[in-house]
Amino acid sequence: MTRTSDIDRDTAADNVGDGDGETIAPKPYALTDAPGPLTRDELVAVDTWWRASNYLAVGQIYLMRNALLREPLRPEDIKPRLLGHFGTVPGLNLVWAHANRVIRERDLNAVYVAGPGHGGPGPNACAWLEGAYAELYPDIARDGDGMRRLFHQFSFPGGVPSHCAPETPGSFHEGGELGYSLLHAYGAALDHPDLTVFCVIGDGEAETGPLAASWHANKFLNAGRDGAVVPILALNEYKIANPTIFARIPEAELVALLRGYGYEPIIVSGDDPAPVHQAMAAAMDTCLDLIAGFQRAAREEGVSTRPRWPMIVLHTPKGWTCPPVVDGERVEGTFRAHQVPLPAARTNPQHRRVLEQWLRSYRPDELFDEDGTPVPALLEQIPDRPMSLNPVANGGLLVRDLDLPDWRDYGVAVEQPGAGQHEATRVLGGWLRDVTARNPHNFLTLAPDELVSNRLQDILEVTGRDWQAEVGRWDVALSPTGRAVEVLSEHMCQGLLEGYLLTGRHGVFTCYEAFIHIVDAMFNQHAKWLDASLAVPWRRKIPSLNYLLTSHVWRQDHNGFTHQDPGFLDVVANKSPEIVRVYLPPDANTLLSTYDHCLRSLHYANVVVAGKQPGPDWLSVSEAAVHCARGVGIWEWAGHNDELGATPDVVLGCAGDIPTLETLAAAAILRDRLPDLRIRVVNVVDLMRMLPADEHPHGLPDPEFDALFTTDRPVIFAFHGYPWLVHRLTYRRTNHANLHVRGYKEKGTTTTPFDMVMLNDLDRFHLVLDVIDRVPGLRERAAGLRQEMVDARLTARRWTREHGEDIPVVANWVWPDAAIPTVT
Repeated sequence: MTRTSDIDRDTAADNVGDGDGETIAPKPYALTDAPGPLTRDELVAVDTWWRASNYLAVGQIYLMRNALLREPLRPEDIKPRLLGHFGTVPGLNLVWAHANRVIRERDLNAVYVAGPGHGGPGPNACAWLEGAYAELYPDIARDGDGMRRLFHQFSFPGGVPSHCAPETPGSFHEGGELGYSLLHAYGAALDHPDLTVFCVIGDGEAETGPLAASWHANKFLNAGRDGAVVPILALNEYKIANPTIFARIPEAELVALLRGYGYEPIIVSGDDPAPVHQAMAAAMDTCLDLIAGFQRAAREEGVSTRPRWPMIVLHTPKGWTCPPVVDGERVEGTFRAHQVPLPAARTNPQHRRVLEQWLRSYRPDELFDEDGTPVPALLEQIPDRPMSLNPVANGGLLVRDLDLPDWRDYGVAVEQPGAGQHEATRVLGGWLRDVTARNPHNFLTLAPDELVSNRLQDILEVTGRDWQAEVGRWDVALSPTGRAVEVLSEHMCQGLLEGYLLTGRHGVFTCYEAFIHIVDAMFNQHAKWLDASLAVPWRRKIPSLNYLLTSHVWRQDHNGFTHQDPGFLDVVANKSPEIVRVYLPPDANTLLSTYDHCLRSLHYANVVVAGKQPGPDWLSVSEAAVHCARGVGIWEWAGHNDELGATPDVVLGCAGDIPTLETLAAAAILRDRLPDLRIRVVNVVDLMRMLPADEHPHGLPDPEFDALFTTDRPVIFAFHGYPWLVHRLTYRRTNHANLHVRGYKEKGTTTTPFDMVMLNDLDRFHLVLDVIDRVPGLRERAAGLRQEMVDARLTARRWTREHGEDIPVVANWVWPDAAIPTVT
């Protein structure tokens, strides 16, 4: 087989110039004939769609008016800023044309994922041809004026982005987020047994870490229960200015790699449209025949062997059909076709002339009538279920509320604060077990660090771990129908869950807190999708992205410094307040209440941080419900002399389970040793309550915030994360000057739990020191207690160094014990 790349590289080498040479228009287009499964009429039909969508794509990049070329192009017809990417578009349009054929012939329920970055002109063009734009945007009708509006809006102020975005009909994947397309496709296919996902993967995108892991998602696809994914690796050889790895390795090596991942690759290669169309049609038919056979065997015959799923490698030129040479430099088939092949079309008459020839090479007069409406030959190719209007791609249309058991039935008994202890996530696991059982087709739990490690193993009482690969003799709880996905890739967990949520289902992603940073960029892109889609009237809200971060910074003392990082909270706080929510429940009952709220919510990114180690139970079920509803509140039982109407001398604020523990231990010491000091303890569950009301929907109005934290008294705030985040959230508050925050300050190692908080000055003794140092007049009259606190820290540290564990007075502490270790 002749590889297109060989032809293109030779031609490019012959045409490299100094950038000041001739610009050559594409040759007049003529469809040759070629043998294959398509009849001549069918060949002409798919090619007609391909030409039309290519024409519409070029028009979007360049034109503001004169969409049908009824007049010669003038400078004012062309956009002043040419923004867009043509290089990948012909391949995307080719796949769409052939997908429509098989959808019609097989009555498929199908969606399309455009992975290559900034390929938006292609799916936009196809959605316009299918009438989706006219249905969802009535001002962009399927006629000449609508075509002009389609062109004008693209990459234009007040318009739509250059990539697939929430504004793009039929898309549930952000085209600019390279690396996640295949995961979104597989996430969409899970629990959608009749769905086919055509997923185009850019060969540049294929170099990313997330995509490299994504190939393994086929090990979680059950042919009997799930839909199918048709991966299509678009091998057009170049990124912005460099070749791609996948295009430069030998074909045999590429095939071996993909077969090693468990796929059966089918190569479609060439630069002559007719043979490529025939080869693509044959490849599509082969893929779908194999998929149908696998699904039939699993669903009717009970075959459980993991299939070798088919995929396509589509090897065509970069910028196929664009001007071959611009200013003496080879463009078609090279990296120069990546973005705008004719960058000076508005100001350079030669570029403008070649642009018009390029557009006319698609023969638009044969594609659109006098009014600009697509001709019958195009309209006849639109399936009854077009991909651009598939409700799966607007997942909010398909959302079904979860059947949630009453979380109160799973709460722990609390006779008095701190008397009992539980592992908060283990308690939550009992509830999530029954959530899983009640929602067998609508809810998934994903965990890179495994359910058992995060104390959620009760889920495995009602389901197994999703597993389609070989099962070994000593393996436990693996199941081809499992509802828990465990794979040691945060990228895979995030991407699969996003695809699942974007198509209308629910789920939880639990992860070690420090390693959730691996998906910072993925979270950012998903949050931006949620935010942007709120402005798209036809988009419906989708289920929330729910994180459960455990094995957190304050209880990673055994794994050490690398496992200690609470900074994901800072990443989340940067996003739109309409989207993000952060919760720091201090015990098991508040965690249950919080997660019940999260799973009922829509269109948020909910970040919940909770410990998996034994911790005190502070609030009863009823108290937890009220406290979580408020999001922040005074714990009257923990303060001292905080009678109604009394102003405290100091406020002890806290957010997070370990900061709450240390705050209450500090409060116990202060109550005992300084009985005249008026203390108020304020616990924060909903971190967004710290923001003003005009900055976040959950923000506290200033009068309420001032009532809790006062306007002029010292506030010592013990925080789970980096201290400056609390300062950032509260800098506009009246009493911010008196706010002193303790939290993680990048001090960590392998040590004991209490030594860990001491390293960061978050311990109870240091909090007492902060109170003494900041309450006016207290330093002088509490000098003895201050010295005891300094000595207590030294004693506790010495104990850990000698015994390898925390000093008993700390390790065995219960509220309201005020014991202080003495110097020995």
